[in-house]
Amino acid sequence: MNSVLPLEQPSDQQVQQLFNQVAPMYDNLNDWLSLGQHRVWKKMAIAWTNPKEGDTFIDLCCGSGDVAIMLARKISNKNQTGQVFGVDFSESQLAIARNRTRNLPHLQKYLTWQQGDALNLEFADQSFDGATISYGLRNVIDIPKCLSELHRVLKVGAKVAILDFHRPQNLQAQQFQAFYLNNLVVPLAKRFDLEAEYAYLIPSIQRFPIGSEQVKLAIAAGFSEATHYPIVNGLMGILVLRK
Repeated sequence: MNSVLPLEQPSDQQVQQLFNQVAPMYDNLNDWLSLGQHRVWKKMAIAWTNPKEGDTFIDLCCGSGDVAIMLARKISNKNQTGQVFGVDFSESQLAIARNRTRNLPHLQKYLTWQQGDALNLEFADQSFDGATISYGLRNVIDIPKCLSELHRVLKVGAKVAILDFHRPQNLQAQQFQAFYLNNLVVPLAKRFDLEAEYAYLIPSIQRFPIGSEQVKLAIAAGFSEATHYPIVNGLMGILVLRK
């Protein structure tokens, strides 16, 4: 069994190790645990950023690449312009993303996979027309710095959509979330010797700022507009920003 992450905020290296360990089963577990609905929520997030043909996007904390690939389909065009940069600090996740791209030759030219630090992006100011983060902001060790870096690399007027778990305000939804995580998610992960990694979800959600707090952090980072949309009865949320 892999070592259990601490209940307090883990280090960047510990989170990186976690995502390297879960990479082989990450997509399958997400499909099983959400009954495939995570793909619907990701499409919702992408729609809020309004990607256009020829745009240049960044999918930060891209994981195994499903959102970046969805974006590539949106920005692809007959002139073969535009680019989607999938950035993640887990090389194991990026390896899966690269392998996916080999099976999509018509999209390869639009996708660049890059290992990188969400707190220190290796891109020039105002590089991107839009951005997405799916289930990644919750795992960075400095959320304000991550938002500031994201703001820096976006063009004026660019939109961002950040999808993640949310702590619901409704008591019944809170009880359901606790039951779901403790009795479905963790036991299923245990079957694949990933109990410690998925048990980390529970404290990470408890630490993660709720929607109204995320809005304040985004405005403090320089974004001109910030709205948090609870979805799935408040179990998930999408933070939509504009520079």
